Amino acid sequence: MAPIVEGLQAVTVHVTDLDRARPFYSKVLGLEEDDPVPNLPRASFKIPGTSTRLTMHVQRPGEGGREPGTVSGVLFYCKDPIAAAESVKAHGGTVVDEPWSMQRGPATVVRTVVADPDGNQFILSSGL
Repeated sequence: MAPIVEGLQAVTVHVTDLDRARPFYSKVLGLEEDDPVPNLPRASFKIPGTSTRLTMHVQRPGEGGREPGTVSGVLFYCKDPIAAAESVKAHGGTVVDEPWSMQRGPATVVRTVVADPDGNQFILSSGL
């Protein structure tokens, strides 16, 4: 059987306030916003090293999907999660779980969990 999934185009999260969310993704995580369009009620950020975008908008009444603040399990590669956690805190972001280490075969993987202003959580990981 041929795979149904052929790639990852975007990860979308719902937020309660787009103007409040933008600085977290641009200034705290350091992501570059794709051509922001004034008065467009959504934002799209480039994920380095991929063609995938992280998109967000305010969830409309009756729209399906996860409520703002309920996203978790999205894992981003990060060379140094310990330094990243310190940077997130220094820029006013929230570190939900301080960095921890685990063994994956011969490799040591370090992870930390950060959250946007709505509480959507993202894992920053030095490896799988």
